[in-house]
Amino acid sequence: MSQPSAQSTSKRGIQLAMMTGALGVVFGDIGTSPLYAFRESIEHLAPADRIGGVMGVLSLIFWSLLIVVSVKYITVVMRAGNHGEGGIFALLALSGLERARQSTGRIGVGVTLVLLGASMLCGEGVITPAISVLSAAEGLKLVLPASEAYVVPACIAILVALYWVQHKGTHRIGQLFGPIMTAWFLVLGALGIFHILDTPAILRAINPGHAYMLLQNHPREATGILGSVVLAITGVEALYADMGHFGRPAILRAWYTLVLPGLALNYFGQGAYVLSHPYDNGNPFLSLAPEGTARTALLILSVIAAVIASQALISGTFSLVRQAIQLGYFPRLRVRHTNAEHRGQIYVPLVNTCMAIASIATVLMFKTSSALAGAYGIAVTATMSVTTFALFFVARKSWRWSFGGALAMCACFAAVDLGFLAANVPKIIHGGWLPLALAAGMFAIMHTWKTGKTEIRERVYGNAITELELSSIAKSKNIVRVPGSAVFMVGTPKGTPLALLHHLKANKCLQQTVLLLTISTEEVPSVDDEERMTLSFMGEGVWRAIVRYGYMELPDVSRLVERIMAQGIPVKPQSTTYYFNREMILGGGSARMFQWQKNLYAFLSRNATSVKDYYRIAPTQIIEIGLPVQL
Repeated sequence: MSQPSAQSTSKRGIQLAMMTGALGVVFGDIGTSPLYAFRESIEHLAPADRIGGVMGVLSLIFWSLLIVVSVKYITVVMRAGNHGEGGIFALLALSGLERARQSTGRIGVGVTLVLLGASMLCGEGVITPAISVLSAAEGLKLVLPASEAYVVPACIAILVALYWVQHKGTHRIGQLFGPIMTAWFLVLGALGIFHILDTPAILRAINPGHAYMLLQNHPREATGILGSVVLAITGVEALYADMGHFGRPAILRAWYTLVLPGLALNYFGQGAYVLSHPYDNGNPFLSLAPEGTARTALLILSVIAAVIASQALISGTFSLVRQAIQLGYFPRLRVRHTNAEHRGQIYVPLVNTCMAIASIATVLMFKTSSALAGAYGIAVTATMSVTTFALFFVARKSWRWSFGGALAMCACFAAVDLGFLAANVPKIIHGGWLPLALAAGMFAIMHTWKTGKTEIRERVYGNAITELELSSIAKSKNIVRVPGSAVFMVGTPKGTPLALLHHLKANKCLQQTVLLLTISTEEVPSVDDEERMTLSFMGEGVWRAIVRYGYMELPDVSRLVERIMAQGIPVKPQSTTYYFNREMILGGGSARMFQWQKNLYAFLSRNATSVKDYYRIAPTQIIEIGLPVQL
């Protein structure tokens, strides 16, 4: 009796720990939406219409949480797990769109839309820290009316500290995130209940008829209202993207037991406060707490919650960029692991610096969270629409749904997504251009890099000589075999690298042990060690190794060579020489790229992280051979 009881207790403890961790990472963004979503939504109503309009706004927010988050993402999208992992690139792998691209060699419309969605997520990663911290810092005006001039400087100081601490990793402070966000959602719910009890009539807003009547009676304001209501569901992509860290069950339990009740109660509490104080134009969120110590404590807690929400999006952007690098959609960047026990905790210095500059510039440009709200909405809705598009192909390819069933489901989701997206389109001139500009820059990099790599592979590596020819060359009397071992990096699992040919032509010699090493990225998050490497002997001391990594893993060539040596191949990790091609991009060719893309690819190629940093090889063991390529 005691042993099953102990196991049950241990299982419940693990479930509780996973749920608490999910609260600290997954729900930070959507959890801080009450800071600004309701306030921005009622701002579109004239003061005389606010009392009646509050019910409609609350109904829209409540049913958006249920339809978009509970039904679409929790129930449906999170079923699309790629070996337990989620995210936009997991959808790309499961949809079969990437395999279609590989068969044609071109980037089709489907992959293009998914890349646009990934680009929008990066834009959201820049805007989320700005609007979350700015919204929380604006509470200073309610607690200390004379502090308005210090809101923007305080926000910038918080952002500088937030981005500076990234290089230390999140593992030290990550343990605090869950308990703090647990307290945050409990406080949200408690404050909401306190005001709902004063005005219980606000619960009638659960009736979706109030949402319909609001949009019907205020057609001019409907677009603005919908464009602000979508702020209540920001962060939905994080539910799916972080699924691999905590699992769908933990996220589901956290959502239904704490997050959804806390959010719904708080929104209804804000509505009750507005009904009770129709002429108060202050911050309805902070006004839920009594003046004095309680309101100051709520302000401090909201700032901390905003920082946690920002941290989640920053870490998510790091992960997204790493996946893009592994899948060949982004140039190599230096990636640092900040925790040896958790491979998902990484730090990308260049991305962090760019995000910090962009977030601070965004705060200086917009100055208020209200001005920034329009920019935020279009990034969220565009990404939601792309997810629905990819979900159709996942349902058809991976779930084996009928065409009609997949179309019906996605059409329902698309009606909501595109409705929100259309409502945010008019905001493009009022700040919505910012995420579009950020996404356009990110998309240009990813599309250009992938296209350029494809062109080079076809032009340079498509005509490589065969293994048989290499064996003949290796035993030629004109080639001197010298002691030692050499590793030649090969872009494709067949043929012979040009670096080896240039080495033979220039030096007329070849090491006794030669290893042709190909590193490929699979459409799975990680690869089991048993399936990671395929090793074959080609004769004359020449070996070929094909090594597979998942898109959430980073290659370590030094460890690979140690593993190969353990299988009896005479390579010595400390004395092996590694040969790489160093592409030198020239213009004036006939590549199927625009001139600006050729120039951009050349720039990216010159500034990509060197192979010694990316593959973790000592620089003294590397020889790079120049390879002029005309695009």
